[in-house]
Amino acid sequence: MNWNVPNILTVLRLLAAPCLAIMFLYFTRPYADWFALMLFVSAAATDWIDGYLARAWKQETKLGAMLDPIADKAMVVIALMVIIGFSSWSPWLILPATVILFREVFVSGLREYLGDTAGTLKVTKLAKWKTALQMTAIAVLFSQGVFEHYLGMGIYGMDSAMVQAILTGAEEDVLGLGWKVEATEWSGRIGLWLLWLAAGLTAVTGWDYLMKAAPYLKESR
Repeated sequence: MNWNVPNILTVLRLLAAPCLAIMFLYFTRPYADWFALMLFVSAAATDWIDGYLARAWKQETKLGAMLDPIADKAMVVIALMVIIGFSSWSPWLILPATVILFREVFVSGLREYLGDTAGTLKVTKLAKWKTALQMTAIAVLFSQGVFEHYLGMGIYGMDSAMVQAILTGAEEDVLGLGWKVEATEWSGRIGLWLLWLAAGLTAVTGWDYLMKAAPYLKESR
């Protein structure tokens, strides 16, 4: 194994993936949301950094080429699992997540089946955009959890009439409930829109890989 800096960053990103779920086992919310958000954003940043360093320092290796997509998939799959687990199980969230998860498993299966000819399924620029969009959407959805729980902490002990009075301006908003409501709603909307867009790109890239692999899937008679 070649333990250069790009490969070390890739391995650290891979190890960070399960830590996203562990955060919610050992920390209460919203601290778990904060730690998961910072960990995810930091790990996602290394996806660009390790690739850039590998090219700039001419340290591209087979190990890095193998681990990089695995680390990306692990981050996305575990993050989506955590987000769905702590959501209201909305079908509008589950459907794009299902498309993303199905595509990742399907393409991994294709690569395994193709074996030595798996080089025909090299990562495309569109696939890189897909991964970037997935990670952006997930980061925004993690931020919704942060805003949501600070909002919950702010209204704790208030009845619905008091909350309504504050939000309508009848009472002074000393705790900033207004902007917390807006931040919660808009981070949820934007994260969901980005996730649907990412799911669309995911489906397109999955179809592209299937078409490239099609000639190798025909069994000889």
